[in-house]
Amino acid sequence: MADNNSNNIYLSPGPHFSGSIKSNMIMLMVVISLLPECVMGVIYFGLPALITILASVASCVVFEAIFQKLIKRPVSVGDFSAVVTGVLLALTLPPTMPVWQTVLGAFFAIVVAKGLFGGLGCNVWNPALTGRAFLFVSFPTAMGSAWVTPFDAVSTATPLAKPEAYTDLWQLFTGAHAGSIGETCIIAILGSALFLLITHVIDWRAPLTMVATACLCTFLANRFDVNAVLFALTTGGLLFGATFMVTDYTTAPLTGAGRLIFGAGCGLITFLIRQYGGFPEGVMFSILIMNSLVPFLNKISRRKYGYGLKKDKASKEGAQK
Repeated sequence: MADNNSNNIYLSPGPHFSGSIKSNMIMLMVVISLLPECVMGVIYFGLPALITILASVASCVVFEAIFQKLIKRPVSVGDFSAVVTGVLLALTLPPTMPVWQTVLGAFFAIVVAKGLFGGLGCNVWNPALTGRAFLFVSFPTAMGSAWVTPFDAVSTATPLAKPEAYTDLWQLFTGAHAGSIGETCIIAILGSALFLLITHVIDWRAPLTMVATACLCTFLANRFDVNAVLFALTTGGLLFGATFMVTDYTTAPLTGAGRLIFGAGCGLITFLIRQYGGFPEGVMFSILIMNSLVPFLNKISRRKYGYGLKKDKASKEGAQK
C-alpha cells in the first residue's frame, strides 16, 4: 500500500479484506448508540450534564483538527472518531465537572493519548479512558467527591461508595442515583449494547467475559449472594465499560481468543479493585491495564500460518507412517 503523503510503501501479509462499511460509518453508529445515555444523563442531571457533553465533544473535535494541522496531516474529524472520544469522555465524568477541566481532559485524550501515538488506529490506550484517568489523578476532588442526585442535584455518595444507602434494585437499574453522566441508566446501556451487537459493530467476546468474570468472582467472594452480583452489575461503570470501552477496535486484541482473555482480565481486575482495593470502582484501571497487554495477547493468541489445523496433524501422522 502506498502512502500518498510520502514515498513510503507499507507491506503486510495477506489475506486482505475490504468491506463496504467504512470507519466513519462505524463511528457514526457508535455515536447513535450513545444517544440514549446522553439523553438520560441530561434528564437526570440537567443542564450541567448537557454542558459537559457539548464541551467535551467540541473540544475533542477542535483539538484533533488543530493538532493535525500543526503536524501537517489531513484533517480527519469527518471520521467521527473525535466525536466518539468526546462523548465517551463526557459520559464517564461527574455532571458537575468544571468546564475547563473537561476541556483539559479532552486535550489529553486527543493529543496525548491519540495524536502523539499516530492518530486513529495507532493509540495504545483507550483515549477517552486515558483522558478520564488524567482528570482522576489531577483533580481527585472534582472526580471523586462531586456527585449529585438526579433532578435535585443534592450532594451525595455513589452506590459503590455507600452501598448501604442503595437497596432498591429498580432504582439502580433505571439510573436514578448519583454517578457519572452516562453510566447510571442500565436500561439505556443494554439497549445500546443490543444495537451494536445486532449491527455487528462490536464483538461479543470481550464484553461477555468481562461481565461474567466480574459477576462470578463477586458471587464467590460474597458467599454465593445473588444480590451482590446484581448490585455489581447495576452500579458503577461495569456494563458501560463492557459495551463501549473493551470493544474499541484499536485497543482490543485482534483475535477471538485474545478478546476472551482480554475481557476476563478486565473483569478480574475490576472485581479485585472493587472488593479489596482503595477505590470503589476499578473499571477504568482494569481496561487501561489490559490495553497495555494487548500486543502480548495478539502474539500468543494468533494461529501461525500452516499450524493448528487438524488436517495438518493428520497429514503429518500419515507421512510418518
